[in-house]
Amino acid sequence: MDFGFTEEDEAFRAEARAWLAAHARDVPDRRTWERSLGQAGWIGLGWSESGYGNRTATLTQQVAWAEEYARSPAPPRSGHIGENLLAPTLIAHGTGEQKARFLPPVAAGEELWCQGYSEPDAGSDLAGIRTTAVRDPDGTYRVTGRKIWTSLAHEADWCFVLARTEPGSRRHRGLSFLLVPMDQPGRIEVRPIRQATGTSDFNEVCFDGARARGEHVVGGEGDGWRVAMSLLGFERGVSTLAQQIGFAQELADVVRTAVRTGAAGDPVVRDRLVRQWAELRAMRWNALRTLGGSGDPGAPSVAKLLWAGWHQRLGELAMLVRGAAASAGPADWSPSAPYELDAHQHLFLFSRADTIYGGSDQIQSTIIAERVLGLPREPKGAV
Repeated sequence: MDFGFTEEDEAFRAEARAWLAAHARDVPDRRTWERSLGQAGWIGLGWSESGYGNRTATLTQQVAWAEEYARSPAPPRSGHIGENLLAPTLIAHGTGEQKARFLPPVAAGEELWCQGYSEPDAGSDLAGIRTTAVRDPDGTYRVTGRKIWTSLAHEADWCFVLARTEPGSRRHRGLSFLLVPMDQPGRIEVRPIRQATGTSDFNEVCFDGARARGEHVVGGEGDGWRVAMSLLGFERGVSTLAQQIGFAQELADVVRTAVRTGAAGDPVVRDRLVRQWAELRAMRWNALRTLGGSGDPGAPSVAKLLWAGWHQRLGELAMLVRGAAASAGPADWSPSAPYELDAHQHLFLFSRADTIYGGSDQIQSTIIAERVLGLPREPKGAV
């Protein structure tokens, strides 16, 4: 696929850049910002065939929007999970009633979503989940169990939950994909998880008989694994290229710091900086190839392995070029008052989790080995 940008694409990019420049600097809060994006038609650019999106945009225009957003001072998106994960899943697997109920509020920025996949004993290995959903005679489900590392659950209105609906089922069988409202006091408890960075974007979510309507099962009861895997494929879409814009900005900052501190004079450091730049270019080409329809079933796993390790190495390099100052707080720090991490410290600490969340490196390597290369499956119970 020729992934060049046409004159129409560049006009679209210019419109996006101008709108972001006019609106992104004065954002009262992230929920209000989502509504502003919806009102201006910037949510759901890739939904044109569904009839529930806003603007009609080609794939290259979606890339242009994502890249301009990443370059702008706009805040991180609270609506990313609803727009880029739930919506494509509903378009592919949802009923007409489900699309009509849930897509318009996402496109308007009115309803925010979180993802109920990982559990304390089932992180990257989703087939081991224990959360159950029992169907009552009236057709509703009672959801009981715990989900963990649930991004933005403290802000979300809804959660899509992978739960076991067939008693006694194991692994991939007997799972269903349910849409669960979060506003259920006494039945859903959200517990923020404090990270090494000092923030709490992740949460543990406890379901104690939380209710989900029967008509809110996507893909039908027992077909949750297929729907869940389809959703994970959408996770590595256009947003990957926007992510790389942020990576490039972080790398440029590390290079500037290396020059300022004199670390760039070390040939080993220079070699590592050049390698980071070259690998980032390779990641972009791989992402463009994937969006262009390479048809490679292992492409999402390859992309995850590439960027996770790259970003983690960048965090380590950020500490290296700073020297001893990387471990110190600000000049006015005192033991009685905590201080905020600077950008390099935050990069280093947050990136430690890159090779775990979103599917650990071990899981991604196994997917490539078994599903792409056709290697023998790892024996059960192997260490």
